[in-house]
Amino acid sequence: MEVALEAEQLGKRYRNTWALRDCSLRLPADRVAALVGPNGAGRTTLLHLAAGLLRPDAGQVRVFGRPPHNNTEVLTDIGFVAQDTPLYPEFTAAELVIMGAKLNPRRWDDALARTRLADQGIPPDRPVSQLSGGQRAQVALALALALARQPRLLLLGEPVASLDPMARHEFLRTLMDGVAESGTTVLLSSHVLADLERTCDHVIVLNTARVQLTGSADELAAGHRLLVGPRHGGGPIPGVAEIVRSSHTDRQSGTAGAAVVDRRFSSPGPRTCRPRVPRPAGRARRGCPRARTAR
Repeated sequence: MEVALEAEQLGKRYRNTWALRDCSLRLPADRVAALVGPNGAGRTTLLHLAAGLLRPDAGQVRVFGRPPHNNTEVLTDIGFVAQDTPLYPEFTAAELVIMGAKLNPRRWDDALARTRLADQGIPPDRPVSQLSGGQRAQVALALALALARQPRLLLLGEPVASLDPMARHEFLRTLMDGVAESGTTVLLSSHVLADLERTCDHVIVLNTARVQLTGSADELAAGHRLLVGPRHGGGPIPGVAEIVRSSHTDRQSGTAGAAVVDRRFSSPGPRTCRPRVPRPAGRARRGCPRARTAR
């Protein structure tokens, strides 16, 4: 199986603070992966390392088997849309396409950029500052795809974070349409789990600068449970091989556990349900209430 993105004991430090530490993961090619975690978990740092914008302070990161930092051959296979979709606000969409072609004559796919913008109804002569948030995100995505000539790895740093639900849905729809036939591997960072459920078949969970979980959505959903019951003292829980995360109130405890045995707990013991794990459209499962402690 070809691996699109691989990290081994990867670490990045800003002065005395580790933004990412002991990060090890393997993202198979041809996947649409969700990168999830709270603010400060290291998601942006991981994307910047994968895009070759940062040099690791520890470990290694490889894109299709090669390190991306200062490696132009690898960078031609990578498309990156940053969280704030940085664009020159005074430029029009048409001017951005012209600039992209002039700055990247060997790598630029002019027809792809113009076709995507036309398909999305982006006014070519309107300055970027006058476009909606959804339109700016579509322009940034079109430029990223055109720059890398349909990249093998597309990195998206929360491009839908500031969009309304309708704009998010439209952006993700066009994204999936764009990568479905090309076989592009996508790593999508987002806080909006409802969107990721419909698009992603692989999950990477970061927390406190470390990888907590990684794997296919189906495997993670099958191997983990969320237990909710009366508050306990923190001892072993029957049927739970490993506690991933736990939280407590005055009256109850919530625990995310791995390798829970197939059993039902009756009151007053804990009740179990599957966690909300992002999964592609058509494979979502019902019956589990949304857990406030899960991200």
